Amino acid sequence: MFRLDGRVALITGSTRGLGWAMAQAMVNVGAHVVINGRDEDVVFAKTAELSLGHGRASGIAFDVADSAAAIRAIDTVTERHGAIDILVNNAGVQHRAALEDFEPPDWERVIAVNLSAPFLLARAAASHMKQAGFGRIITTGSVMGQIARPTIPAYVASKSGVAGLTRALAVELAPVGVTGNAIGPGYVATEMNTALINDPVFNEMVIARTPAARWGRPEEIAAAAVFLASDEASYVTGQVLLVDGGMSVAL
Repeated sequence: MFRLDGRVALITGSTRGLGWAMAQAMVNVGAHVVINGRDEDVVFAKTAELSLGHGRASGIAFDVADSAAAIRAIDTVTERHGAIDILVNNAGVQHRAALEDFEPPDWERVIAVNLSAPFLLARAAASHMKQAGFGRIITTGSVMGQIARPTIPAYVASKSGVAGLTRALAVELAPVGVTGNAIGPGYVATEMNTALINDPVFNEMVIARTPAARWGRPEEIAAAAVFLASDEASYVTGQVLLVDGGMSVAL
């Protein structure tokens, strides 16, 4: 169960953090993974690392916020590999500021990367997936799409939008064999959260607020991605799978 042999998966933002964990997990179960990031040198270095012992990885550098480049990338992947079976919209950014200090350009950047880019990439990939009669579109959401905390209004809005986009993709694409789902991580120990982990007050808040009493591990999010990409998840669509140690259901 949960094999991805012969599948081609593009994972955006996959040179580090959750995306890198997903790339490793999918390669380990048979997928050919296309690594993505903005820095071409980093992309190719991580591709070489992922290919060791597997030979089922390649790389493509582009900025997901560049809509033209993102659409071209989908076509490039299909031309090189004959298909795009799995799209993981994982690239994301964060900006923290009090509401009155949150400038419009910062809002627009977060929305562009976290919400508009997944829409554009899903739109481009869906046309190829429809022709094949198979596809998996998975987007990295967040527990902050369900609840909220101060100083991250754009992030909360973007991840709430991911939940809505996921439902929209599901109802439109299910008849042609394409599923749309999202993963909602809680607080996971990644590079993006280093400052929070190193803040004793915040760290204690996360541990106290999470029933599991710890931060999540990247491989726990990656396991959810493998499941949603697999044949075993063919009847799962339109869902946000929260992997948050119980934070979203605790009072």
